[in-house]
Amino acid sequence: MKKLLSVLFLSCSLISYSKTQKVDICVYGGTASGVITAYSAAQLGKSVILIEPGKYLGGMTTGGLGWTDFGNKGVVTGLSKLFYQRIGKHYDKEEQWVFPPSVATEEINRFIKDANIKVVYQRRVVKVSKSGTAIKSIFLESSTGDKSLFKVDAKQFIDCTYEGDLMAKAGVSYFYGREDNKDFEETLSGFQIRQHHQFPDSIDPYKVKGDPSSGLLWGISNKQAADTGSGDKSIQAYNFRLCLTDDPAIKRDFERPEGYDSTHYELFLRVIEKMPPEAKKFLKIDKFDVCPKFDINNNGPFSTDMIGMNHDYPAADYETREKIWNDHVSYTKGLLYFFSHDERVPQKLREQFNALGWAKDEFVDNDNFPTQLYIREARRLDGEYVMTQHNCQGKKVVDDGIGMAAYGMDSHNCNRLVVNGMVKNEGDVQVGGFSPYPISYRSITPKKTECTNLLVPVCVSSTHIAYGSIRMEPVFMVLGQSAAVAASLAIDKNVAVQKIDVAEIKNILLKNPLLE
Repeated sequence: MKKLLSVLFLSCSLISYSKTQKVDICVYGGTASGVITAYSAAQLGKSVILIEPGKYLGGMTTGGLGWTDFGNKGVVTGLSKLFYQRIGKHYDKEEQWVFPPSVATEEINRFIKDANIKVVYQRRVVKVSKSGTAIKSIFLESSTGDKSLFKVDAKQFIDCTYEGDLMAKAGVSYFYGREDNKDFEETLSGFQIRQHHQFPDSIDPYKVKGDPSSGLLWGISNKQAADTGSGDKSIQAYNFRLCLTDDPAIKRDFERPEGYDSTHYELFLRVIEKMPPEAKKFLKIDKFDVCPKFDINNNGPFSTDMIGMNHDYPAADYETREKIWNDHVSYTKGLLYFFSHDERVPQKLREQFNALGWAKDEFVDNDNFPTQLYIREARRLDGEYVMTQHNCQGKKVVDDGIGMAAYGMDSHNCNRLVVNGMVKNEGDVQVGGFSPYPISYRSITPKKTECTNLLVPVCVSSTHIAYGSIRMEPVFMVLGQSAAVAASLAIDKNVAVQKIDVAEIKNILLKNPLLE
């Protein structure tokens, strides 16, 4: 018996040890930013582990976003630029900014292979252990049903998720929703009803036209319109960026999805009574110049954005998030089936939608459907410095920039509601016309009183409207590389990340932008 107990004890000890990893730098989140961050840390000679809560690496860059938004290519530097140059080599070009997801996946995985990075999939943070202001360990549960915990001990942690879960579990302050304009003396945050992606006037919101007692059509909120600029917990809509084709050799027709409910799309029938029956009015259809495929995004008043259905997502538990994600999958598949098959849609319009279909050679292990929900905005760090509309428009310029942003301030709609008896979308803001601007190092560092060994290069410290400009994949990669350099310096100098001299980060990246 004693021998048996001894064997069991030894076995348990081995199991416990096998599920603990000690490294210099732990990168949480296998987005494109996370991959570049982990690669950078490895190139700098640090031991690193990359934790990806899902099954796939690359986030939106590999998960459906084939049409890269950048604003100004000149601000894309270092390894981020290298990624787009490597994509270009697939097509004998110097660089390439539009591409199918399969090619992006190949190049993202190349970074992992080249640096021999250890990747742990389908593990998500449930607990953070700190000593004072320093994270010592994180504990990760399985998303597949395994009840065991995986522990990572590290000197530095970098949260590269779209959700900021490690940041939140570490007790770091964050924002979500929209600031009131007066909070940071802005003009574009908060409640906004504008002209972009908007319904024509006089679209009736009720199930029975003119009869409020019949209830609202699906997708319309009973929220009341608020004062322009007033803050709330609304966030801009999520969707899936789709890779479709019109090539018969690889085209798979849209099919009726399980659980399909046509009532979710009846508002569309009201819209086409007052808008031209053209597919491009309801889908943003951008053709790739390198293959017979299209990047599909939201367009118009009723499209792939599932407006108002994601407000609980940022702070939700994992189960609730999974439901929201799956609801977006069902909505998207149902939308395309409705567009292309419902006989109430004019035949001419149905034919236009039916000309497109899923690309059978993309997302081959995921039913040809994108692998990443477009989390345009979730939590945002409340850090040492908050980027605002004033930074975007050049009215305030930081002197500790570690990357540049150049895209316009871009928020998709946040709510769909009734205004003066008509359906209106609310929250879409598109304001540009300004020069590239620096993003502060302090905007990726938590307050030093809260955490001294964590960096957050994706959920950047910013207001809702400033984040709408910063939130581009090339920018996230640039910030991730800078974060890896900062974390490495913090280890070498044994100091808090807030104590790093930004000039030293810049000097390293200027002399060796690819960290070779």
